[in-house]
Amino acid sequence: MTADATEVFEEHRPVLEGVAYRMLGRVADAEDVVQEAWLRWAAVDRAQVREPRGYLVRVTTRLAVDRLRQVQSRREAYVGSWLPEPVITGPGPAAQGPDGAERAMLAESVSLAVLVVLESLSPLERAVFVLREAFGFPYAEIAGTLERSETAVRQLAGRARRHVAERKPRFEVDPALRRELTERFLKAAAEGDVRGLVSVLAPDARLVADSGGAAKAPRRVVVGADRISRFLAAVAPDGMRDPALGVRFLELNGGPAVLLTVAGRPDTVFSLEVADGLVRTVHLIRNPAKLAHLAGAGEQPGVTGRPRL
Repeated sequence: MTADATEVFEEHRPVLEGVAYRMLGRVADAEDVVQEAWLRWAAVDRAQVREPRGYLVRVTTRLAVDRLRQVQSRREAYVGSWLPEPVITGPGPAAQGPDGAERAMLAESVSLAVLVVLESLSPLERAVFVLREAFGFPYAEIAGTLERSETAVRQLAGRARRHVAERKPRFEVDPALRRELTERFLKAAAEGDVRGLVSVLAPDARLVADSGGAAKAPRRVVVGADRISRFLAAVAPDGMRDPALGVRFLELNGGPAVLLTVAGRPDTVFSLEVADGLVRTVHLIRNPAKLAHLAGAGEQPGVTGRPRL
C-alpha cells in the first residue's frame, strides 16, 4: 500500500463517512462500511481507477445499501422508539470548509428529523436521496453507482423527495433561538417547573425517547405539552441534583443539543425540534451504545468525538 493511496482515501474519507452515516443513521455501521471501502480500495488495481472519488463513493454507497437491508430487520425488533445515533457537526475545523448555504444544506440532511423520515424510504430511494439532495451528485453518476438507468434513478429521486417533503417537520433554523429555547427547556426541567415547560412546548409536542431497553425512558411516544411537562417534572429534578452530573451544550446533527454526563460518562442527549418559537419535538437519547462516542465531547473546538459530518 503506497502513501499516495492512503492520502487519496483520507482526502475523500469525510464524504464517505457522510454518505454512510446518512444512509445508516449509526456511527458504528457507517465506520464499518467505510473500513470495508478502504479494504476494497487497498486491493483494487488503482491504475484502472480513472476517478478515485467516484469509485470510492460508488463502493461506499453499495456497501451501505447492503448493510441497510441487513439492519432494517433488527430495527423492527428494537425495544421502544429507534432514533439515529447523534453525531457532532460543529464547531471545529471540519465545520469551516463549506460555505454558509452548503453548510446549511448538509446540516439539514443530517438532522434527526430528516434521518427519521429517511428510515421510511427503501434502501435504493434513500441512497438516491442522500447522493442527490445532500451531496449534489449528477443523476448519471448515481445511476452508475446503483447500476440503474438514469430514468429509474430520476423516478426514485422524485418519489423520495415527495415522501420526505410530505413527512419532514418544519423547524427553526436560527441557532440562537434554538439555543435559547433549549436552555429554557433544560432549566424548567431541572426545576420541575411544569408551567415553564408548558410555555416552551407546542400544545401537540412529542417526546420521542430511545433507550434500546438499556436505560430508563418511555418506550412509547409521549404526546402533548401537558403530558411531557408532567413527565419531565417528575423525573428530571432528582437526576439533575446528582453531584456527578455534567451539562454540556453541543452542536449535534446540525443543531444545538444538550449532553448530560454522569461522572464524565455520556448519559443522555436532549435535542429539540423548534418551529414558530416553540418546541415541537423532544428527542431524548439514552441508549449507552449510541452515546459512547461522545465521551469527552465539549463546547471547545476540537474537543469532540468522531465523526464530525
